[in-house]
Amino acid sequence: MKAKFLILRFSSIGDIILTTPVIRCLKLQYPNAEVHFATKKQFKVLVEHNPYIDKFFLLEGSLDSFIKPLQAENYDYVIDLHNNLRTSIIKYRLSKKSFSYNKLNFEKWLLVNFKINRMPDMHIVDRNLETVASLGVKNDNKGLDYFIPAGQEVDLKDILKNHQGFVAYAIGGQHFTKKLPIGRIIEVCSKVNKKVILLGGKEDEAAGEIVEHALGNKVYNACGKYNLNQSASILKQAEYVISHDTGLMHIASALKKRVVSIWGNTVPEFGMYPYQTEFSIIENKNLSCRPCSKIGYSKCPKGHFKCMNDLELNNLDS
Repeated sequence: MKAKFLILRFSSIGDIILTTPVIRCLKLQYPNAEVHFATKKQFKVLVEHNPYIDKFFLLEGSLDSFIKPLQAENYDYVIDLHNNLRTSIIKYRLSKKSFSYNKLNFEKWLLVNFKINRMPDMHIVDRNLETVASLGVKNDNKGLDYFIPAGQEVDLKDILKNHQGFVAYAIGGQHFTKKLPIGRIIEVCSKVNKKVILLGGKEDEAAGEIVEHALGNKVYNACGKYNLNQSASILKQAEYVISHDTGLMHIASALKKRVVSIWGNTVPEFGMYPYQTEFSIIENKNLSCRPCSKIGYSKCPKGHFKCMNDLELNNLDS
């Protein structure tokens, strides 16, 4: 007899990738598991090629119209890895046994507001897996998953030409305070002894153009030119990856790339550093104002942005 599971995680890129060990372990370890996944429509790319997901549901309209087909599935269990008002409504409406991720909001509040660290020394992936531990599901220690579909691999020979290898630098970030200023991005690229391919969305294209103009042939601005799967293909081919605290950092981890992780107003202690891959962290630990948020801001609340402006950008090749 099959057990049917619904996993809930509506955003964002990095957070959804961080749920992939739960999906895989549940599918492979729970007897006859049928695994469904619910997320927002814009994140379809993250679920449609995952072989451990039997069916996915995409939120794009009203919550009521989204819930109705879920009710028809008659789930045995709901695994809530988002744990917000929307998922609480879904759990209530489905009226099935549920397991909910502990967001540790009080502990995060203490760290942000009083710099008191009561966060467990545990990656968010392991906290996600704790949600299903009572079902007998254990961490298989195979890391994160990202599946690049056939036809989405990028041929880089025209970009690289005579260059032997390259470094990928994910220059984006969901919030301003998670990203290095453009001048410092130029500094990072100048310190790397390889060609650098810049990755990011359309919103990062203009910044990438400035960096490319400043450093010439050393840099190729790929921001906004490739979709997420194609960007993942570029990460896969890189010698190593430099990244801000962003979704591409977690995709690089899933692809088992060495990651140089640059942190601004957020801190690794929140549990979202690169997972089960070789990595190093660059951060300014000498600031009493950091972390100033568990997510980020559109500008530095203090006005000085020392977490990025005063960051020592060393060991980028190590």
